[in-house]
Amino acid sequence: MRRGAATRLVRALLVALSLATALAAARQGAAAPAPDAPYVPTPDNVVEAMLELGRVGPADYLVDLGCGDGRIVITAAKKLGARGMGVDLDSGLVGTARRAAEREGVAGRVSFQTSDLFDTDIRRATVVTMYLLQSVNLRLRPRLLKELKPGTRIVSHDFDLDRWQPDARRTVPVPDKVYGPPSSELFLWIVPADASGVWRWHLDAGGAAREYTLSLVQEFQMLGGSLTAGGRSAAVTGRMRGEEIGFVLTLDIGGRPLRHEFSGRVSGDAIAGWAAIAGGAPLAWRAVRAARGRMETGTGAAAPDLQTISILEERT
Repeated sequence: MRRGAATRLVRALLVALSLATALAAARQGAAAPAPDAPYVPTPDNVVEAMLELGRVGPADYLVDLGCGDGRIVITAAKKLGARGMGVDLDSGLVGTARRAAEREGVAGRVSFQTSDLFDTDIRRATVVTMYLLQSVNLRLRPRLLKELKPGTRIVSHDFDLDRWQPDARRTVPVPDKVYGPPSSELFLWIVPADASGVWRWHLDAGGAAREYTLSLVQEFQMLGGSLTAGGRSAAVTGRMRGEEIGFVLTLDIGGRPLRHEFSGRVSGDAIAGWAAIAGGAPLAWRAVRAARGRMETGTGAAAPDLQTISILEERT
């Protein structure tokens, strides 16, 4: 074996061993010390796939947490016209990223800073990317939900957010990956608006105007609860996709079970959108929040069925 190939092999083995140790600690609930977390560059094809999964475009401001040599932010600016910022604890890598941005002609569109990602202001982001250990992701999760605007996309390489289930995922081939299987898992989340609480509106159903009362509980983007109208109640399942809401139920009205399909946009304490009853023509509906709830970040809300998901995706 030639010396260069042997050197690369040894380096790969050291990286793999270091990462495996950090992964084991993460799975056992221990936080890996920052100096022991290895820098593993994201392959170019994975960078492209992450930006595609996050639907990054010219209107976006991308924040890369743990940016390394800056390749994700730079690619987003050069190929997609986005603006962005990368942060990393390693000042040497931040310097490399700044020089690369100058070389690629995007220094006016991107910035890099040596900073702890937990101290970084992420509120401006419309897209957040990260390639961090599981334990770090879980420490970040409360901030992502609290500080990012509804609709912000989060894309993670290889490590998920545990009980916050992804809105989409993708597997990308990486034949020469230095650890694990020869592929990378990508995860996408869309930060949900808080739709929990009690909502009320009027709607013409079964030939008469009726008052609807909807009580929603929310776990991340998943919704569950009950709806009451005309003295009848029905269970509700649904989900959020950013500010977009979708849910379905079957309610007995006038002695007939009628399927209701609702979709709309949550804006503060109001929802405006469209409803279809028993497959009829869409009806405009507007709900007002009568009482606020609290979006849960544990378990408990009902998962939506596939019909609910398809309705939401068709109408957003």
